[in-house]
Amino acid sequence: MTPRPSLPGSHIAGRLGLTDRVFAGVRSRRLLKTVEEALTRVEKKLAEELTVADPVADAASRYLYEAGGKRVRPMLAIIASMLGDGPTDAVIEGATALELTHLGSLYHDDVMDDADVRRGVPSAHEVWGNNVAILTGDLLFSRSSQIMARHGERAIRLQADTFERLVLGQMHETVGPREGDDPVAFYIQVLSDKTGSLIAAAAQAGVLFSNGPEEFAQPLLDFGEAAGIAFQLLDDVIDLSNDPDETGKVPGTDLRAGVPTMPYLLLSQRTDAAAAALRARIDEGVARIAEGADSAILDADLTALRDDEATAQTLALANEWSKRAIAAIAPLPEGPVREALTLFAEAVADRSS
Repeated sequence: MTPRPSLPGSHIAGRLGLTDRVFAGVRSRRLLKTVEEALTRVEKKLAEELTVADPVADAASRYLYEAGGKRVRPMLAIIASMLGDGPTDAVIEGATALELTHLGSLYHDDVMDDADVRRGVPSAHEVWGNNVAILTGDLLFSRSSQIMARHGERAIRLQADTFERLVLGQMHETVGPREGDDPVAFYIQVLSDKTGSLIAAAAQAGVLFSNGPEEFAQPLLDFGEAAGIAFQLLDDVIDLSNDPDETGKVPGTDLRAGVPTMPYLLLSQRTDAAAAALRARIDEGVARIAEGADSAILDADLTALRDDEATAQTLALANEWSKRAIAAIAPLPEGPVREALTLFAEAVADRSS
């Protein structure tokens, strides 16, 4: 498969419009050229690390990378590195390792969710089958660990801790809440582990790999956790979009696979007749799909959920977590980095422009 040509910054200009929004501030605009140049280096490094001698492993490893991506995590690492020595070779390698970890998790997620499409192309397991897709994800995790091992014990610990949380988040999502757990709080913790941990690791890595001030590591960690939750809450809303070009996958993929999302959970907390009826129809549809029915049987009910107040409440929750992310970086000095991170947190809670 021939890699797609890319322009600096093209991977971050997609759904979030980050090039326009994160670097729209008077101060943050000064970072744009540096970030674009550093992202080009990340792309080159990703291409190098995803080249495997075995032809099957090579094609499978490069598949989702060549399908595109926003490169949100490398971008955050690069921005945070401006608090230290900037995007050094170590920062580029750390950003690459974390993006490989993210890519590996997508291969596994699609198998577990039985997703048909990822980034606008058939998911890897649809092309090669579940076994190859799972092993490809494992290969990417291994390559990420190899990169981190070049940078000492602290880098290895960051990678290991992040990977552990990714696995625990997926495990908890798979098993579901225990009796007595608040389903909404449980789900927020899953989002923190599955999405927030990796975004937090990227922001923290930017400082650690650039020899930045130690006192900024925790605020950036807290920022990434909260921004990651806001990011995923908005993904739950976007997942209900009837525009596949916006989502890169079939609308309602998670719910059709029986994976609860925040709009569904908030709908389930209501006791009015309309909410109860909609939830019952969704549950029945999910059960029928699991038995082999066409997933299109849920189209009308997912449209109803998209228009329900539960989805508006999910948007409001995303804004709350965005504000938490912004509050977390108050200890950072005023300037282009804090402005860019603030604009990022605002962007992940409002992707309408």
